[in-house]
Amino acid sequence: MGEGRTEPQQVHCSIVPPYLLARLASLEDPDHQAAAAAARRALVQLDPLRAARAAAPTEPPRGAGTAVVLALRRTISDAGGTQTLPGEAVRREGDPPTGDVAVDEAYSGLGATYDLFGEVYGRSSIDDAGHPLNATVHYGEAYDNAFWDGSRMVFGDGDGEVFGRFTSSITVISHELTHGFTQYTSNLRYQGQAGALNESISDVFGVLVEQRELGQSADAASWLVGEGIFTDKVQGRALRSLKAPGTAYDDDVLGKDPQPGTMADYVETTSDNGGVHINSGIPNHAFYIAATRLGGRAWEGVGRVWYDAATGGQVPVDCDFALFAQVTVDAAVQRYGDGSSEAEVVDYAWREVGVL
Repeated sequence: MGEGRTEPQQVHCSIVPPYLLARLASLEDPDHQAAAAAARRALVQLDPLRAARAAAPTEPPRGAGTAVVLALRRTISDAGGTQTLPGEAVRREGDPPTGDVAVDEAYSGLGATYDLFGEVYGRSSIDDAGHPLNATVHYGEAYDNAFWDGSRMVFGDGDGEVFGRFTSSITVISHELTHGFTQYTSNLRYQGQAGALNESISDVFGVLVEQRELGQSADAASWLVGEGIFTDKVQGRALRSLKAPGTAYDDDVLGKDPQPGTMADYVETTSDNGGVHINSGIPNHAFYIAATRLGGRAWEGVGRVWYDAATGGQVPVDCDFALFAQVTVDAAVQRYGDGSSEAEVVDYAWREVGVL
């Protein structure tokens, strides 16, 4: 199975699930026509962008004679409401704030994600070879999404009715950038349980970036992904919850968060690439259980276990939940010792969600 590790992904990884966009796109209520039109535009974009993702590199660029640059290098560009990438560069590494909130939020969020991987796990950017971090803001007209296209982050401003600007949540920024990390490590196939693990790894490191920035312990954190991107018209706090999958939102327009928290409620579906945004709630909840039972700073404890698992070469592109669970248990044993509380808690967490 490991032979397929460097296959290019054939998808476009976005923060808003396609089933949620499809629900918005189908709205016929005159009061929601702006949101419906924005969702339809976002859905149309999903297919053309797959070509860019398919062509993205999956190995760190470390050829003979290649100098590895270890310093943080950020460039934020402005698409100016167009769908042309990359747009005009408006803030580069070391430049002062621009006063454009989206530009400055993207700059800060990319830096916070880089710092987690670098300062905590000793990794040089997403590819461990100093990959520059590039982002484009103000993408499209009232664009309802944020995505990683294989080389850069792209953020829409939202329709203003359901979604606000996508840079307003650091977990959105770090979630999408972590898809780049996965691209350069296990390169998990974006389908079924492997795809749900791909999404889950992005959620896990997304919340860890936020928790580290806020200095939060596991028991004090919100464990929400995308908190703050909904407008005040929406009944919901975020897109997903690691603490309580299925409770992030419950809205007349959006419907109810469909994520399960255990295998007992696993969703068999052909939509959303086999439920990658839905069933990711199960490994998400396993991480939450392990982190809160261990306590303290999750990025320093069980976060190291998930990082070791993702980078250790034991996760094939078609990995399922059970194999990933065993890899994390083995990683905990390797790092903390057989019989350690960390190893026992990781094993316990996967059993609690019905995977092991």
